[in-house]
Amino acid sequence: MEESRQVLYSVEGSIALVTLNRPEKRNALNEGVIAELKAALLEADANENLRAVLLTGAGSDFCSGADLAALRKISESSIIENLEDAQSLMELFVLIRRVRVPVVAAVRGRALAGGCGLATACDIVLAERSARFGYPEVKIGFVPAMVMAILRRNVSEKRAFELLTRGGDIDAAEAERVGLVNHVYNDEEFEARVENYMSGFERVSRSAVMLSKRLLYGIDGMTFEAGIKAGVDTNAIARMTEDCQQGIRRFLEK
Repeated sequence: MEESRQVLYSVEGSIALVTLNRPEKRNALNEGVIAELKAALLEADANENLRAVLLTGAGSDFCSGADLAALRKISESSIIENLEDAQSLMELFVLIRRVRVPVVAAVRGRALAGGCGLATACDIVLAERSARFGYPEVKIGFVPAMVMAILRRNVSEKRAFELLTRGGDIDAAEAERVGLVNHVYNDEEFEARVENYMSGFERVSRSAVMLSKRLLYGIDGMTFEAGIKAGVDTNAIARMTEDCQQGIRRFLEK
């Protein structure tokens, strides 16, 4: 995929780099950005050599949510048009979970509204200490509706309720404490720490990570027994992979 104005895509080693490229608009989301994000994720998913995807924002902010033009379009559109628009964002959130390898958000600055939803939808979130997270939609009568299914699975019910209905924002340390963020790194060392974190995917089995991601999200909503049975199937599949066969041989030869 050629680099576009709004989303940049490149590959460095075994990591796909996807960058929101609207720094002058705080990387705000619109129809084009969402379409390009989906295209970039699909390209990454088709690359058999990749171990992970790193999603970042150009400039000082990760993503500030929908841009003014998108909000104006929402206010002027019919219910059918708004349903189609919301469906497109839903498809992006679902796609992130369907990409076989981990999708990691590296958050600098603000991740607000749809931008916070985008980060929350990723498998892992790394944040600068100065980053801010929040869902201010209720301040304008809007509902952070689609991300709710994801947020509810990341934090406690009471914390989710507060984040969704107060309209405020929280700092990275608080986001880590409640389970919205995996790790917080000091601003001056953020890039190096993120690079080191991503390199960790080189030291684990690609097939095992892919199977783990699929199973973890696949058991969501299953009964305990159904989840265990799904684990049996994945366990058997993992045993037959080349990575597992080689790993067992190395272990036995020690």
